[in-house]
Amino acid sequence: MPADEAKRPVLSVVVPCFDEQEVLPEFHRRLASAMNGIGLDWDVLYVNDGSRDRTLLVIQDLAAQDPRIGWLNLSRNFGKEAALTAGLDHALGSGGVVVIDADLQDPPEVIPNLVAAWGEGIDMAYARRRRREGDGPMKRLTATLFYRLISRVGHRVEIPEDSGDFRLISRRALDALLELREHHRFMKGLFAWVGFSSRAVLYDRAPRAAGSTKWNYWSLWNFAIEGITGFSVLPLKISTYVGLLVAFGALIFGLQLIARTLLFGNPIPGYPSIMAVVLFLGGVQLITLGVIGEYLGRIANESKRRPLYVVERFAPAVSAAPTPRHANGPGAAFRESA
Repeated sequence: MPADEAKRPVLSVVVPCFDEQEVLPEFHRRLASAMNGIGLDWDVLYVNDGSRDRTLLVIQDLAAQDPRIGWLNLSRNFGKEAALTAGLDHALGSGGVVVIDADLQDPPEVIPNLVAAWGEGIDMAYARRRRREGDGPMKRLTATLFYRLISRVGHRVEIPEDSGDFRLISRRALDALLELREHHRFMKGLFAWVGFSSRAVLYDRAPRAAGSTKWNYWSLWNFAIEGITGFSVLPLKISTYVGLLVAFGALIFGLQLIARTLLFGNPIPGYPSIMAVVLFLGGVQLITLGVIGEYLGRIANESKRRPLYVVERFAPAVSAAPTPRHANGPGAAFRESA
């Protein structure tokens, strides 16, 4: 085994962070307790995604106390999907990587169950929510509807319902995942796209331990659009079908207008009915153009080939090898070792 491989921990934990200063100390305490009970070498990589509070300073303080902590500071806020990708790019675990959020809604105490499934040869052990404590009825309803929809419209991809990013990924599945470098990232779909063996581990989702959620209904709506357009062309098909339906309706209307004219003459049509038809057709056209525009915009963004993120500083765990497996991959621009 190469010396560089020998230094690597068996498991790495990737934690994307954005304004999580209040919860990080308690999160790390519980994470360390859970990981120490597994009996494998491990480290954790905190990814600071342009936080506006003291999150980076808290991470650095924790790293000074625990040599198993590494941290990655992005040059600005790139969004959770990009921050998660940055963490996975720099994860050192030779056996696998655990992905978990810092807000303690996903309990670190579930990780041993994920490790147990991984130990049985499962490449993707994902945590599936049995209950969602702390979420209101509307949030639970919209989340349920979204997961049901995305699981049915995904093109040949079965995206597990009621599952987020919390999971353990084997190294070979992670290496396959990191080959996918699209700019518009829906990680739940990408996790499912790479395939490999998978198993659900049920758990009860807890309320947020501290701070406030960064997801409002507008951002969730945009996130849903990312997921649907990234893994399905169903909106384009719906636009086609609506256009055909409107054209068929117009044909029927035209035929009955001709028949009525031949039988009863040609009365002057009313202004309101004309406006109703014009506005309806205009609305259908604008919706169709909007759907096409969503896909064209994504094609334009992908064609620019910009990096997914920019690293301001990277400090690997002191107890781990200094060079991540994917350190020179896309998105590693402007890296500066701490």
